[in-house]
Amino acid sequence: MKPDLLLAHDLGTSGNKATLFDSEGKLVKSQTQSYDHGTHYHNGSWADQQPGDWWRAVCLSTQKLLEGIAPKRIACVSLSGQMMGCTPLDKNGNVLYDSMIYCDQRSEKQAQSLATKIDPERFYRIVGHRLASVYALTKIMWLRDEHPKLFRQMKYSLAAKDYINYRLTGKIATDYSDASGMNAFDISTFEWSGEILNAAELDRSLFPDARISTDILGEITTEAAQATGLAAGTPVALGGGDGSCAGVGVGSISPGVAYNYLGSSSWIGLTTEKPLLDPKMRTMTWAHCVPGLLHATGSVQTAGSSYAWLKNTICLSETEEAEKKGLDVYEFINSKIQTAPVGANGVLFLPYMLGERSPRWNPYARGAFIGMNLATSREDLLRSVLEGITMNLGLIVRIFREQVRFDDMLVIGGGAKGAVWRQMMADIYECPIKKLNVLEEATSMGAAIIGGVACGMFDDFSAIDRFIAVDDVVYPNKENQRIYEKLLPIFDQSYFSLVDIYEKLADFLSND
Repeated sequence: MKPDLLLAHDLGTSGNKATLFDSEGKLVKSQTQSYDHGTHYHNGSWADQQPGDWWRAVCLSTQKLLEGIAPKRIACVSLSGQMMGCTPLDKNGNVLYDSMIYCDQRSEKQAQSLATKIDPERFYRIVGHRLASVYALTKIMWLRDEHPKLFRQMKYSLAAKDYINYRLTGKIATDYSDASGMNAFDISTFEWSGEILNAAELDRSLFPDARISTDILGEITTEAAQATGLAAGTPVALGGGDGSCAGVGVGSISPGVAYNYLGSSSWIGLTTEKPLLDPKMRTMTWAHCVPGLLHATGSVQTAGSSYAWLKNTICLSETEEAEKKGLDVYEFINSKIQTAPVGANGVLFLPYMLGERSPRWNPYARGAFIGMNLATSREDLLRSVLEGITMNLGLIVRIFREQVRFDDMLVIGGGAKGAVWRQMMADIYECPIKKLNVLEEATSMGAAIIGGVACGMFDDFSAIDRFIAVDDVVYPNKENQRIYEKLLPIFDQSYFSLVDIYEKLADFLSND
């Protein structure tokens, strides 16, 4: 039997999505498996997950996906995964500590200490990222400082997809995109930066060898075959980080294509040939999954997560009513949002529910409603949440436009389903918003393309053109644009007005 299918896994924040694609880009089958324990948010800025949950989700989703499918049909397995996390392993491959995921910011002290040993602007020019506590580098330093006995047992720090690759093949490596998410990787030389590692006082051996995403890492072991249902010997591509895989899956495989991913977190992404460095260090540049290219992004911490918070706290009655009527709860909330005017009658929502990355880079920032009065309606509050998320993303769009031009924006991710949200994006980003035919599988498609190139099914990354098409375009409303042009500077200033308050609240909570 000739292998004719590609298996892609997307290790997200809440679960793993396993998908099967054929060589023509058809989605054959998809299976999502949530994590047993989810994310543990605690101590104000800590967020961790159990790597064993990832493995169980991969095994279960693969088993269910292969029901009725001969394992020998799988030509290649390829993974996309959440980036910037720190999963420490000992010499035997055992997990020493729960994974500190991308939004964990417990290592702020280590980030501040490192900034005294290497100039932050120099650091940014080397790696394309700010010196910040959301990256694996300072999380490893935190383990060294806070758990020295554990640290002495540590052999490697791995990203999420690299840990699963290890469980599948018994081999350890990372790709360039996830390497750049560790924040010690030189994006000009595509090598680990000795200058940064020396400043951090960390040994190079803690960081896995980095290679291009389309390298074949190894094959499914006998043990992994028994756990997943895959055929032993099936090739496994190195794969990539979810941000760069999304860039592939949305078709941003050459310079000039801009896109917006709307998930638990959200980012604006661009493909470039050279690092796109912001003088104020507000945006990031990663290594792309496409060899030789780079992936510039501005990422917000809690986009869909803020919307989920809205649903789970303020919108309990809407959730109950939607369930009774058999409606999608988010679409039902969207219908309420549409009844509020653009600008939410002057109510602003600052979507900093877990600190913020672009453009704030402030681990102490927190969410806030501003501008409420006795006439403020429930619908105003609901609308302000989506507008706040989108205006923060709109600031990132404007930062990129200072250096590059793009005429429209592709959108993917679960949040892109809502027409009301896409209209906000068009009005705030001031460009047409193009929704792709595949939203939630775009990251998986990127991983599948990587696997297809790795095993020789595809000649190159242009195969993504078989997978995607634009199925809806939303254009800016000029009147709405005028309103947001006035509101956006007020939104921006609101953050700066509260910076001192954020720090005082952090002090209060740490001493409580």
